[in-house]
Amino acid sequence: MSEKTIRFFLTGGAGFIGSHLADRLIKIGNVTVYDNLSSGRKEFIEHHLKSARFEFVKGDLLDSSKLKKAIKDHDIVFHLSANPDISYGIDHTDWDLKQETIATYNVLESMRQNGIKKIAFSSTSAVFGQPDKIPTSEDYGPLFPHSLYGANKLACEGLISAYVETFGFQAWIFRFANIIGERGTHGVLVDFINQLKQHPQEIEMLSDGTPNKNYLLVQECVEAMIFIFENANESINLFNLASLGQTTVDEIAKIVIKEMNLKDVQINKGREKRGWPGDVTNMMLDTGKLSKLGWQSKYNSTEAIKRATREVL
Repeated sequence: MSEKTIRFFLTGGAGFIGSHLADRLIKIGNVTVYDNLSSGRKEFIEHHLKSARFEFVKGDLLDSSKLKKAIKDHDIVFHLSANPDISYGIDHTDWDLKQETIATYNVLESMRQNGIKKIAFSSTSAVFGQPDKIPTSEDYGPLFPHSLYGANKLACEGLISAYVETFGFQAWIFRFANIIGERGTHGVLVDFINQLKQHPQEIEMLSDGTPNKNYLLVQECVEAMIFIFENANESINLFNLASLGQTTVDEIAKIVIKEMNLKDVQINKGREKRGWPGDVTNMMLDTGKLSKLGWQSKYNSTEAIKRATREVL
């Protein structure tokens, strides 16, 4: 008698990271992508639509009734759905509350009512705020997020922890660095490329160019997520996902200009160190825990920027 095929339920599966994860999960089991396509794109998963191992459900996580029906009979939930634009919450202060905290509660409650107890969750380095210890390990605290996005991701981590302890769930929580690469739709790298495609002689920076952060290729991010899921087996498995090193915004601009074979580009820098209220200017995650488990990125932050630029172009 053959083993039962694992059924994955993937929220946000038509998005940038989610679609890459769908590409990997379908090699392991059956995949249902649940996405409202507000920021995700159906074209990212189009190559799976005719597969018997794949199902797409257009639905919103705030529609709890539809969610409870769609999630039924699955084994594991990978919850990646979120607001992809951190700065959007500045003018729409309830957006992250709905898209992160309430949406995650609906996912957890739908799981509980359907007897599903395994959840893998995409969190963020933004939960740390601006830590005074760089690189920053998973046990750093107390946590004081600077953005509403980070605050609500931290609230989601708390909800997941409570469901683990109260209802016997098991969780894998991934705190991402800045994820970049093929199918990227937002972020400083994509912004610079789009600007230069329209105006090849000029770049406008939101910051003064000095913010220094870590960048990880999306393919490596997904590889690390699956590795952790398959090899970490505590009740709550919390890991930073990042490459080695950091890259400044100024360095990213120069890399993009070089990869696009442009010359004499004027770089107009902002006056402030941070790009927007809630932005963090110095971020590098400690990946020692993940390395000890047995996984490390092949490319450092700057190498990832170079490769991602070629992919996005």
